[in-house]
Amino acid sequence: MDPHPGAPDVVLEARDLGRVYRNGDLEVHALRGVDLRLHQGELVVLLGASGSGKSTLLNIVGGLDRATSGSLRFRDADLTSLDDDALTEYRRNHVGFVFQFYNLIPSLTARENVALVTEIATDPMDPTEALEMVDLGPRVDHFPAQLSGGEQQRVAIARAVAKRPEILLCDEPTGALDVETGKLVLRVLDRVNRETGAVTALITHNAAIAGLGDRVIRMSSGEIASRTENPERASIESIHW
Repeated sequence: MDPHPGAPDVVLEARDLGRVYRNGDLEVHALRGVDLRLHQGELVVLLGASGSGKSTLLNIVGGLDRATSGSLRFRDADLTSLDDDALTEYRRNHVGFVFQFYNLIPSLTARENVALVTEIATDPMDPTEALEMVDLGPRVDHFPAQLSGGEQQRVAIARAVAKRPEILLCDEPTGALDVETGKLVLRVLDRVNRETGAVTALITHNAAIAGLGDRVIRMSSGEIASRTENPERASIESIHW
């Protein structure tokens, strides 16, 4: 089990989580018996090869998919019992997503892309404030085509954090970037985690990134293979891949 059982800062808890995909008579077990606690303010690295179950776990934790078995709680709410509308509200109000591909709307400026989220959030940041947090203050009125890949990813991070999520889920956020640009994005994610206190889960196949987390959870064949606590987070400068 995770450290600190029963700690008051547990934001999300999964117990015996399973996910089975069926194709005719064939069953694929994407997750098997996963137990996980995510704590306020921590940065957790979920590490594993393609097909290990890490993205399936992220999708369930983020309310994009449902578990086949087990339970999932966000604070006092039982997510496994929510209907589709309530699950949508959970995603909208409490979870921010950052993906490998930026999914920005080309015809909107950076500020306008962020505003798409703030306009429907209950207690959002100002879009400019969110962009300044990721060091894009001078670029708020630029369109995606005028931004580098790293800048576009930082717009996507600003969009995710602008609604002040309690959970920030990042799926291979450096996967489409070169090393130096990837480090810049990781530095931004580290800063956002420290400044906002959002529990941050960083999913990657890149073992070099493991040292950046407070904890590292390694996944294999849909199961948690190991859990490691880092004595302290490694510096971005010390990471090489």
